[in-house]
Amino acid sequence: MAVGGALPKSDGKDYPGNMTVFVFLACLVASSGGLIFGYDIGISGGVTSMDPFLMRFFPSVYAKEQEVVDTNQYCKFDSVLLTLFTSSLYLAALVASLFASVITRKCGRKITMLGGGVTFFVGAILNGLAVNIAMLIIGRILLGIGVGFSNQAVPLYLSEMAPAKMRGMLNISFQLMITVGILAANLINYFTAKISGGWGWRISLGLAAVPAVIMAGGSIFLPDTPNSLVARGKEEEARSMLRRIRGTPDIELEYDDLIAASEASKAIDNPWKTLLERRYRPQLAMAILIPTLQQLTGINVVMFYAPVLFKTIGFGGTASLMSSVISGGVNMVATFVSIATVDRLGRRKLLLEGGCQMIIAQFVLGTLILIKFGTDGVASISRSYAIGVVFCICVFVSAFAWSWGPLGWLVPSEIFPLEIRSAAQSMVVVFNMAFTFIIAQIFLMMLCRLKFGLFYFFGFCELLMTAFVFFFLPETKGIPIEEMDRIWGRHWYWKRFVDDSTSNRKVQMAYNAAV
Repeated sequence: MAVGGALPKSDGKDYPGNMTVFVFLACLVASSGGLIFGYDIGISGGVTSMDPFLMRFFPSVYAKEQEVVDTNQYCKFDSVLLTLFTSSLYLAALVASLFASVITRKCGRKITMLGGGVTFFVGAILNGLAVNIAMLIIGRILLGIGVGFSNQAVPLYLSEMAPAKMRGMLNISFQLMITVGILAANLINYFTAKISGGWGWRISLGLAAVPAVIMAGGSIFLPDTPNSLVARGKEEEARSMLRRIRGTPDIELEYDDLIAASEASKAIDNPWKTLLERRYRPQLAMAILIPTLQQLTGINVVMFYAPVLFKTIGFGGTASLMSSVISGGVNMVATFVSIATVDRLGRRKLLLEGGCQMIIAQFVLGTLILIKFGTDGVASISRSYAIGVVFCICVFVSAFAWSWGPLGWLVPSEIFPLEIRSAAQSMVVVFNMAFTFIIAQIFLMMLCRLKFGLFYFFGFCELLMTAFVFFFLPETKGIPIEEMDRIWGRHWYWKRFVDDSTSNRKVQMAYNAAV
C-alpha cells in the first residue's frame, strides 16, 4: 500500500449506472456557479491597475504609481484601502458560508445556489454604478455573500449527482468554470482599459451581473440531488430522481445506502458538534488543511493581482493586462488536463506532480526577480526578461490548474458523510475564504517587506503541502460517496481515530432511529 493509503480497485461497492445526458446537463448548469467566483478573481486585479479607477477611488495609490522609476517597485501599490476593496469579498463569503450550511441542509442545494446568484447580481450592479468607496465596499460584500453561497453548495451538488467513476471529471467542471470566468474577466479588462473617457472600469465591474444571471437562472431549472431529497424526507422523489440520473432501474443498492446515511444523519442534532467528534477527525483535518493549503500556494495572489504584479515589475499598463490574459488562458487550458486524467490517474498523483512543479516555478520566479530587482526594488525590465517571468508564472499556473485548483474543491466535497456534509463543506469554504482574505489583505504589504522572498515563502508552503499529500491524503477515486468512510480505517495514520466498524456503527444508528 502507498504511504497515502490507496485502496485496491476491487474494494467496496460498485453501483450500476453511467453518466446520462441529464446528469451532464445538470452538472454543467450547476458548475456555472464557478463563473461568478472566477470572474471576480480576474476582474479585481485588472480594475485596480486601471489609472481612471485609481484616480477616482484611490488617488494616493495613483500618485505613488506615477512617481519616477527609481521608486521601490515592490511598494508602489501598498495601500490598506486598496487591499480592503479586493479582500472584503472573501470575508463576506466566509460569514455567508456558515448561513449557507443551514440553508443547504434544510432547503436543498439548488435554493442555496439561487440565493447566491441573486445576491451576486445585486452586488455587481452596485459596483458598476459606484460613486464612492462605500458603494464599492458594500457591493463587494454582496458579491462575497453570493460567492459564499455558491462555493458551499455547488461542489456538494456535483459530487452527489455524479456517478462514482466519473465524479472527479464532473466535479472539476466547477473549477473549469472558475478558470473560464478568470479568462473572460482578463479579456474584458484588456478591452475596457482602452475605452476613452475613463469609464471602462464600470463595464468590467458591472458585467459581473452576467454570470450571476446564468447561475441564478440555471438553478431555477435544476433538480435537487437524491441525497438532499432523502435528507429532507422526500424518499420516493429521491428514488425516482436516482433512477433518472443513473439511467437504470437497478438503483436499490445505492438507494439503500442513501437511506441508511439519511437515517444516521437524522440521529444527529448538531452536525457542527458531531464534526468535532474523534471519529470524524480525518474529515475535520481535511476540511481545514486542504482549503488552507490551497490558498498558501499563492495562486489567488497571482490571479487577482496579476496585472498589478506585472505592472510592479515593469510592464506597461496594457502589457500587464495582456500578460494576465495569457496566464488566464493557460489556467483554463490546463484544467482540461485534470478533467481528462483525474478519474484514471487519481487525485494523489495529480496533487504530487502539481506540487513539485509549483515549487520549482516559485523558486525560479523568486530568483529571477532577485537578480533583476535585488532588495531595493529599483530596475527596468527588458522584453526577453519579461517573457521569462511570464513563462515561469504560466508554469506555476498550469501546475495549480491541474492539481490543487480543482482537487482542492473535489476532494473535500467527496469525503464527508451525509450527517456532517453541509457543516463540513461550510468549514471548507470558511477556511478557503479566511486565508484568501488574509493573503489578499497582506500580499501587497508582504511584497513591499519580503520583496523577492515572498515567492520563496510560497515555494516553501508548497513543499510542506506536497509532503502532506504524500503522507496523509488517501486516494478517493472510484469510491462511492456514501462508502468513503472505509478509506480512513485503512490509512496508516488516520486508522487510530476510526476503524473499519465505522460504517457498521452508522447502520446501527440508522436501525435505532428507524425503530
